[in-house]
Amino acid sequence: MMFANCRRATLLSIGLLLCATHAQSAPLASTPYPGTLSLSVDLTDAARKIYRVRETIPVQAGTLTLHYPKWIPGEHGPTGPIDGVTGLKITGNGNRIAWRRDLLDMFALNVDIPAGVNTLNLEFEFLSPVDSGAFGAGVSATPRMAILEWNQVLFYPSGYPTAQIAITPSIKVLPGWGVGTALQQAGSNSDGMRFKPVSVEELVDSPVATGKYFRRIDLAPGATPSVHLNLVADRAENLAISDLQIQHHQALVKQASALFDAQHYDHYDFLLALSKNTNHFGLEHHQSSDNRTTSDFFTSTTAYLTDPSLLPHEYVHSWNGKFRRPAGLVTPTFAVPMKADLLWVYEGMTNYLGEVLSARSGMWTPEQYRDALAITAAEMSHRPGRAWRPLRDTADNAQLLYGGSSAWANYRRSVDFYPEGSLVWLDIDTRIREMSGGTRSLDDYLRIFYGNDAAFAKTTHDVKPYELSEVISTLNAVQPYDWAGFLANRTESVDVNAPLDGINRGGWKLVYTDTPTELFKANQKEQKKMNLMYSLGFVVVTERDQGKQPGDVIDVLWNSPAFEAGLTPGAKILAIDGEEFDPDLLEMVIKRAQQDHAPIDLSIQNGAYFTTVRMQYSGGPKYPRLERLPGKTDWLTSVVTAR
Repeated sequence: MMFANCRRATLLSIGLLLCATHAQSAPLASTPYPGTLSLSVDLTDAARKIYRVRETIPVQAGTLTLHYPKWIPGEHGPTGPIDGVTGLKITGNGNRIAWRRDLLDMFALNVDIPAGVNTLNLEFEFLSPVDSGAFGAGVSATPRMAILEWNQVLFYPSGYPTAQIAITPSIKVLPGWGVGTALQQAGSNSDGMRFKPVSVEELVDSPVATGKYFRRIDLAPGATPSVHLNLVADRAENLAISDLQIQHHQALVKQASALFDAQHYDHYDFLLALSKNTNHFGLEHHQSSDNRTTSDFFTSTTAYLTDPSLLPHEYVHSWNGKFRRPAGLVTPTFAVPMKADLLWVYEGMTNYLGEVLSARSGMWTPEQYRDALAITAAEMSHRPGRAWRPLRDTADNAQLLYGGSSAWANYRRSVDFYPEGSLVWLDIDTRIREMSGGTRSLDDYLRIFYGNDAAFAKTTHDVKPYELSEVISTLNAVQPYDWAGFLANRTESVDVNAPLDGINRGGWKLVYTDTPTELFKANQKEQKKMNLMYSLGFVVVTERDQGKQPGDVIDVLWNSPAFEAGLTPGAKILAIDGEEFDPDLLEMVIKRAQQDHAPIDLSIQNGAYFTTVRMQYSGGPKYPRLERLPGKTDWLTSVVTAR
């Protein structure tokens, strides 16, 4: 998963974690659920963000608990958007049957099934979100497209592993709309498109993207297994992917195959929504991925430059996260809480490999990869929260941190197992290369850990869980070293210094100059923010965006000049040295203060109050980049060299 920030209720998340699932307390059956469920979703009212759902469930008389998926794989938390379920009606033999929500689990419904009823019929609407939220709780539909994550529209019977519950899904879309999914089509008629039966587990793992403007591109021509890129867009011109960009994504498939030396899918479908009207993120699945980015991703130089690792990241998850998964994240149903302690492997390694594959496939040049690495290194080097919260706790606490506030994020820490995890795995990679004299690397580890395993056939989609001990033993098999001590230090340390050893060992060092790299400038343009964390110590909005206004302060670096002056997240900068707020003026004032050492005055609004904060800073602009270390082997170039 690639992360998009949102606000969630902390107390609710804690409550969902701690509460026991009433119906799940009994042991799960070891046999398949008797009968096959059916699920039909009408997406033709997507313009109003209304999904209409019909579901049938074979049953027997007695008490039955129906679960709505709560703990969603890849989202690492109890994030199922059950608040979108409305108008629920349950019937049997044409008669309405009462239901009651479980008092210990808000995601469970208890139903007393009368004698003679052998099928429950459920009808309801799922009101797809209209506001910004996390992953499936974010905007997923526009008048010209709809993305369906099946966990949004599904109830399943308790007492059985979801892998042992069969279901036949179908969808109805507007005439002429294209459909992309990893599900196998079984037929279609005026009532919609039917798919072959799968388990409930596989259904939730197989999203659908549909839209008026649709394009399907073969990324592995003539190869087995097949890989396709399915594009849906709000406008036809957004589908204009260039031949070179197609070559980049075809190279991605080849480079990933060379990296892991195996595939564990029958076929793979990238689903990519191109829209300014949906949330932007990526969510992994075994044979597909739900990816959403800006509408001009393929047609804007800056957009393509800033986010090429979105698809590589989610593609890596097919191996690291779906085929192989930390044991604490492997659960028999969506009602069982997940343990996220190894997300620095699951997400951190994937973050690292996604950026490496972006360079190996040509989406980034080696220089652009280094510029991205410099941004990560600088961000983690300005995380004063490292002094109290170790990397391990950002994983342990992930389900809350995903929804954490952006205010004081540098001191709170956020889901740092992504960027800092990436630095840890770079450290491991360059360490193996140096100790082996360049004869071995992390690539060797990947081929062993994620390589082909005859016991896990592609058609079964089985998960092969792992513990930290296997990570350590496999690293030792590749290159003997005290990996247990190394990883304990990297994940449990509260050292204020970021783990930059991988960069330095790789032949480079982090420096700050008065000129931003092209990637840094592109990031600021796309994010509509000005990042001054490495000089004055704050981030400010530059253009109106998702409810934010120019001058809004997003975050303030703890103990920075801005912090000492009294600036706070949530404030709004109205004027700079008496002139109306303007990003260019702010940059000019920083440069001027470097020459005359004059204070910088910001007129701010903080809620209903107005004041002026005075900053004493004469260090000039500071932007991160990597600089070559003379006399050191350039392992970073080796890391991103195509195989």
